[in-house]
Amino acid sequence: MAEAAPDTFRVSRGASRLRRVVRNIGLLALVAIAFYLLGFGWFASHVSRLATPADPEPADAIIVLTGGQSRLDAAIGLLESGKGARLLISGVHPTASRKQLQRATKGDTQLFSCCIDIDRAALDTIGNAEESAKWVQTHGYNRIILVTNNYHMPRSLLEMGRLLQGARLVPYPVVNSNLDNGGWLIKPGAFRVLFTEYNKYLLALGRVVLPIRPAFASHAGD
Repeated sequence: MAEAAPDTFRVSRGASRLRRVVRNIGLLALVAIAFYLLGFGWFASHVSRLATPADPEPADAIIVLTGGQSRLDAAIGLLESGKGARLLISGVHPTASRKQLQRATKGDTQLFSCCIDIDRAALDTIGNAEESAKWVQTHGYNRIILVTNNYHMPRSLLEMGRLLQGARLVPYPVVNSNLDNGGWLIKPGAFRVLFTEYNKYLLALGRVVLPIRPAFASHAGD
């Protein structure tokens, strides 16, 4: 009986190793996808349970991230009720004037003149965090109420907390649509917003994990 050639054994062993590698990669991919989907489920459920506080404790100041009229109205209301001594509106369009904002929110003219600062430099949530950190450091605030939509709050807290390490952030989520009890599953628009925001949240989480120091921090003590 003829013996198998050595080359045949080598090919057989190589093919077997390749199959094991492919199988292991496939298993790892399935595990990664499972964790990703479970994470999305947790994120969507967490966001859907966020509620606007009825009567938050007063803070040193208030920061609102632009992105909707309801956010601005909520922040102005907090300022008017004395929940903070000063308000930063972060991410205002460069062409929007203070007078236009005052008219849009129907805010008091004197309040806008004395107690509201406008940031026009921020273009996204990262920019919001950077400009807000400069503002907080300038004024020496320790406790800040953060106003933004419920779906945007987890990522905003990550980005802001990454830079405002010495200040306490108090979330004030604005809820435009009730997504509790799994409502986001049957509303395609809500599902799309949450899924997009979840992926942005994961990127923000990566920035928190990686030791990246913002450029402005090196000049904070100058």
